[in-house]
Amino acid sequence: MPRSTGTQATRPVYLRLRDLIAAAIIDGSYPEGELLPSVRAFAAEQGANPLTVAKAYQQFQDDGLLEVRRGIGIAVVPGARSRLVKAERDQFLTEEWPAVAERIRLLDLDLDMLMARSE
Repeated sequence: MPRSTGTQATRPVYLRLRDLIAAAIIDGSYPEGELLPSVRAFAAEQGANPLTVAKAYQQFQDDGLLEVRRGIGIAVVPGARSRLVKAERDQFLTEEWPAVAERIRLLDLDLDMLMARSE
C-alpha cells in the first residue's frame, strides 16, 4: 500500500511501483485470477522503465502473489489479496503506527474526535 508522502519520495522506483500494484490488488482493481497489464503497458502508464516494472512484478512472483501464464500474461493468484492485507497491516502496525500513536498522544486527541474528522 502506498506509504506516507514524505517517505514515498525517497523509496526506490520499483518499490513505489510495488506499492501501487499492492494497493490495486487490495482494492480490487486487479482481482484474483485476473491478468495485470503487460510490463510494457504498465511501464508506459506509469512513465517508468520496463526493467523497473519487471523487477516489481518479479518481487510479487517471488512472494507467490503473481504467476506467469505462458503466452497469456501475469495473473494475480487466489489468496493474494488476503495475504497482502495481512502483510500491509503488519507493516503498518510495526513500522508506522507507533509514530502515529505517539503523535495522537502528543496532540491529546481521542478516538471519537479522530473518527468524527474522518467521516
